[in-house]
This record gives sequence, structure tokens and C-alpha cells, in this order.
Amino acid sequence: MTDNHDRGLQFDLATLIGRRRALSLFGGAGLTLVACAPSATNSSSTAPTTTTTSSTTGTTADGSPLEAIPEETAGPYPGDGSNGPNALTQSGIVRSDIRSSFGSSSRTAEGVQLNIELTVQHEDGKPYAGAAIYLWHCDINGDYSMYSDRVKNENFLRGVQEADSAGKLKFVSVFPGAYSGRWPHIHFEVYPSLAEATKAGNKVTTSQLALPETTCKEVYGTTGYTRSVQNMSRTSLKQDMVFRDGVDQQMATMSGNVQSGYTASLTFAVD
Repeated sequence: MTDNHDRGLQFDLATLIGRRRALSLFGGAGLTLVACAPSATNSSSTAPTTTTTSSTTGTTADGSPLEAIPEETAGPYPGDGSNGPNALTQSGIVRSDIRSSFGSSSRTAEGVQLNIELTVQHEDGKPYAGAAIYLWHCDINGDYSMYSDRVKNENFLRGVQEADSAGKLKFVSVFPGAYSGRWPHIHFEVYPSLAEATKAGNKVTTSQLALPETTCKEVYGTTGYTRSVQNMSRTSLKQDMVFRDGVDQQMATMSGNVQSGYTASLTFAVD
């Protein structure tokens, strides 16, 4: 399979047309969705130790029902069988720690540790117990496993987890890099059950989680994220083709630091 980076934006635009972003995309047609290609090094933490917290409206202050999280493009590298390779049907995809590849490879992705804690609910506020979430994102270089030339034979930074009775689940990963044309983000698909997820069945929704600017700058000051500093400086949430219409329901709440790692939390509802 050849590298698909050069057609990333066209793929995303085709997915978005006809949805609530159709009108706004005409103003952003000049964006390029091309993964960066820095030299990979280790991810030793050199930035100062800090704790960052950003607000999110994943839950309402008065406990009232939530609005469903916006449907977003899965992008050109979903690994769910809709655009080439399918990680969902592979033995080993159901795991909490997604830092290493499974199957024929055991390579571990480099980067600052990132714990991702999600809580999925119905719009009436009740936990979506038993829902399954497939989550994936790029590596420290902005490359996606199973697609990008350098990591085409890897399947790290992809995994599926089942929500508990409270609708909660957790992934252990690394902080994704920033690539050209996109704000730092994490993709995920929600399935009604683990069985549906692992057969790449019918999805409930597809969306993306945004990462706060302050935390991104702290992480990108560490070894290995040099290209991310440059790429992030050329974009903003207001310019991003996905998040430009608002991120109130998609912005993670962050805690932690570069030495011990960060935790990104998001509570959201689905239809």
C-alpha cells in the first residue's frame, strides 16, 4: 500500500460535505492535511513540570441532559476497513494500553505518556454501559500506523475498550504530534457493543477530541516533538477544518506534567 498523506484533505472534505461544515469549508480549501516527517528521537522530558487544566462542557453545571457530540470525519487513516486496512477485526485490538503494536510487531511508540479517560452517555445523561470505543491517533512524527510509510507495518496507537456500568473507559497512550494543517487531535468511533466494534459493524458516531494549546506547547518543548512546534505555529482552532466551528463538546480537560505524563478527560453524549 502506498502512503496516503498527499490526499488526506480531499478525503476529509469529501466526508464532511453535506454536513454542518459544508458552508465553512469553502473558506478553508487552502488547508493541506499532510503528516509531518521529522527525525524520530527519544522523548525525554525537558520542559518544566507543570499542571494544566482546560475547561470542557462535557457535562452541564446543573446536570441537565447533554447535547450529542458533533459527528466528525474519521479522516484518511481510520484502520476500520472503510479505507484500506482493518485493525478492528485483528486479535489484540481490545486493549487499554495502545502504545505498542500487537501481532507480528512489538514496537512501542515514543512520546510523553498520555492517559485518555472517556465517559460516554446517552443524551438523557444516563451512562452508555457496554458501549465500545475504538480510538486512534498519529505518532510523535505525525504518522499513522498501518498507513504511513515509516509505520505501515505497525498497528500501535489504536485500540478498543468497553465502557463500564458508569460509561467510563481508559486508554494509555503517548501524546500525538502536530502535523501540517491540523490542530492536535485524537480520533474515536463509538459502537453500541464490543461485538459490533470488533467486527467493524455499525457505528453510533465518529468524532474527534481536541487537545488544549497550553498542554501541547509544554509537550512539544520536549525531545522528539520539534516538527510539532513548527506545524502548530501555522494553525489554530479557528482555522482547523474540523474544530473551526467550536470545540466546547470536544476539548479535553487536562492534568499532569511532562515528567509523570498527562491525563486527558472528556465526558460526552451520543444520540
